[in-house]
Amino acid sequence: DTMTTVKAALVQTAWTGDKESMIDLHEQYMREAAAQGTQVMCFQELFYGPYFCQVQDAAFYDYAESIPDGPTVKRFQALAAELGMVLVLPMYEQEQPGILYNTAAVIDADGSYLGKYRKTHIPQVKGFWEKFYFRPGNLGFPVFDTAVGKVGVYICYDRHFPEGWRELGLAGAQIVFNPSATSRGLSSYLWDIEQPAAACANMYYIGAINRVGIEPLGDNDFYGTSYFVNPRGQYVDERASNENEELIVRDLDLDAIEETRNQWAFYRDRRPDIYTTIAANRWVPTPTWPNGTQQFYPPTPRLSTRIQS
Repeated sequence: DTMTTVKAALVQTAWTGDKESMIDLHEQYMREAAAQGTQVMCFQELFYGPYFCQVQDAAFYDYAESIPDGPTVKRFQALAAELGMVLVLPMYEQEQPGILYNTAAVIDADGSYLGKYRKTHIPQVKGFWEKFYFRPGNLGFPVFDTAVGKVGVYICYDRHFPEGWRELGLAGAQIVFNPSATSRGLSSYLWDIEQPAAACANMYYIGAINRVGIEPLGDNDFYGTSYFVNPRGQYVDERASNENEELIVRDLDLDAIEETRNQWAFYRDRRPDIYTTIAANRWVPTPTWPNGTQQFYPPTPRLSTRIQS
């Protein structure tokens, strides 16, 4: 039977200072969520570590584990089975020595491992030196058939790219989780805009999770404010605190997805037949200018040899 209302949880926490206590803390939150009837839950990006990408230090490679064969996935598979909860587990993954990804494992309510999503878009800017730590994801945009419906994952910086949100929607996602580590400053106004915009453009639920507090590495001040939005892009009840740790549990009415899609019909009216450049891996010409010449952007002659697809 398909569920119509799903009880879903997000948790935002501060760095405790070590991996083992972070894992213990998240187990406590998971048990607390289960006591409130939660059926699906997502933790924050790289949940058991600090957000170490503020610095470039190979010592942090040691935080990576195998997925699904490492100890953390095994531990939470057992817990998911015990509590009957679907779990999205964002971790640092080692595929083999030297090949590392920013990944989320997806575990079903019976404890079975369903698969993983690897963060696709990897930033490399001040305070977010992620290319030092992660290869770009190579598994596409999987949607997982879980006990609560079809669940997708998009991680942190990915949220700035509308293409992946759309891919998840076209693959049937009903709930997409976006575990993040984003700090005050440039990103906080985008945090209020991007996930609601993606939710209404794609007419599904999004759970946006951010960590909270100031960590000793770098100067990032994580502002929490985790929330769920519905297929119309509206908040589901209040957002979490912008300063304190918090568990939020919300009821998501999955019938609202079909209802919204029938009203708006964005998927019907899409025109993929004429979106010719959106996924083209090449420079493309701008339209012809009034003097009849074609300009290329950026306007440098070197690029003319790169126009071939």
